[in-house]
Amino acid sequence: MTAMISGLVSYPVKGCAGVPLGETVLTDGGLAHDRTFMVIDGDGTFRSQRRDPRLAVIRPGIADDGERLTLSAPGFPRLDVAVDLNSSRREVRLFGEGYRGIDQGETAAEWLSSVLGRASRLVRVPPEHRRVTGGRTPGTSGYADSGPLHAISRATLNELNRRLTGPALPMSRFRPNLVIGGWDEPHLEDRAGHVVVGNAELAYAKLTIRCAVTLVDQDRGERAGPEPLRTLAAYRRAAAGGVAFGVMFSVLRPGRLTVGDELTVTSWIDSEPRG
Repeated sequence: MTAMISGLVSYPVKGCAGVPLGETVLTDGGLAHDRTFMVIDGDGTFRSQRRDPRLAVIRPGIADDGERLTLSAPGFPRLDVAVDLNSSRREVRLFGEGYRGIDQGETAAEWLSSVLGRASRLVRVPPEHRRVTGGRTPGTSGYADSGPLHAISRATLNELNRRLTGPALPMSRFRPNLVIGGWDEPHLEDRAGHVVVGNAELAYAKLTIRCAVTLVDQDRGERAGPEPLRTLAAYRRAAAGGVAFGVMFSVLRPGRLTVGDELTVTSWIDSEPRG
């Protein structure tokens, strides 16, 4: 059961479409440029597919040096943003916690407001941003929900699709950064305590508790529920509440990741109890 990286995806703008990658740099805070930008409302609160599923149709592109961001959406002209790292910081809120962001200007705000149909602005994580995420192994991240690197194995998705009574769901419903291939047994990632992949090292942080974002068709930017939450509730209830699917890893040693790299679990942990 040789495991390997079968997919790498970065999400430069939180809540928007992912950017598939053949290779990338893994930083202390996750894949390069992952969730370094965020869409906010007029009060500075982050927008999420939970309430704004149309975020999914916004497709970002980011230059390797991070200095230019492009945004595209069906029916709208492509927007090219020169990334601002120098303007004054403003308060933003993510899950009730206060952080800082650098507003990326009126043109980006007008474009996002038109696409989403609601007043919106774009902010970037400041270079001085420091945020500790919790779990068995604490980590750090930009505007990601709860950890720097979200991983799911293909075997785990295959098991869910085997249980569904309707059409199979694509991996994009779960928005992972790291897709693991080569395992036959589902949910092995739940027990991967220490992982060596490429020239990087990862450590288990926590199970990923799923939310209503998994109900959004990522191609159409529309809710298509009740799956997968209905099926997951039958066999993946977490002891602390909610349903678990995939894991969060923290980064012990940054490095470079390439699709096809072998992934080696050097220590295993007991799976967290589920009801």
